[in-house]
Amino acid sequence: MPERPKVGVGVCIIKDNKVLLGKRKSAHGQRAWCFPGGHLEYGESWKDCAIRETLEEAGINIKNIQFSAVTNDIYTDEEKHYITIIMQADYDSGEVKIMEPDKCEIWQWFEWDEDKLPQPLFLPQQNLLKQQFNPLTK
Repeated sequence: MPERPKVGVGVCIIKDNKVLLGKRKSAHGQRAWCFPGGHLEYGESWKDCAIRETLEEAGINIKNIQFSAVTNDIYTDEEKHYITIIMQADYDSGEVKIMEPDKCEIWQWFEWDEDKLPQPLFLPQQNLLKQQFNPLTK
């Protein structure tokens, strides 16, 4: 029997009308592009999780952090189910760098346009597109 859903937090970071995406290396979603993010820790606020994960994964600071969307992500092949909370933030400071080379291959800024986004996208980002999510119009 598969486990109950877990809670993930993805951080949609905006800089110069572009969003930051990383190419995953881990087995879960390998080679897919996604926002910085990870598991919500016990007792942690969504905002604190967004700040922590962004710094841990991409080495940058963010500001103007707010709730943006939620996705229901079912990975049938892996028998995993996540509720992903999408937080949105503006880039604040620091240089984007690969802080966890075992988890992420590259970070890059992209326009949020379905035709210009890299492929494949991680399931939460695919589900955001299905919701017609646009971080630049929020």
